[in-house]
Amino acid sequence: QVQLVESGGGLVQAGGSLRLSCAGSGRTFSSKAMGWFRQAPGKEREFVAACHWSGGSGKYADSVKGRFTISRDNAKNTLYLQMNTLKPEDTAVYYCAAGRNSFISTTYYRESDYDSWGQGTQVTVSS
Repeated sequence: QVQLVESGGGLVQAGGSLRLSCAGSGRTFSSKAMGWFRQAPGKEREFVAACHWSGGSGKYADSVKGRFTISRDNAKNTLYLQMNTLKPEDTAVYYCAAGRNSFISTTYYRESDYDSWGQGTQVTVSS
């Protein structure tokens, strides 16, 4: 499995931007599809974005499409989530996750497609 550590969360005003990072350890990071999920208070964890091992074929939840961008730098073993035009409803703990395979599947939005998880980073968007 891959060990994952998120960073970059914080408090931002509505309309602002943040970039989350997810540092992975181990040589398998670059061969794994990766995803971002989030969990708001009192709600279940939900899918945000995912990409292939190469960073291609980015998939997004409808709620973040056009505002968030997933990317990765395999030379640095790091996954990113650029979040623009943030809204109060984006407030949540954000988790990165490593997929079971190199390519995202048709069920990329399911937690069961991922087998390694970070500890999460808090994002708070004030109105």
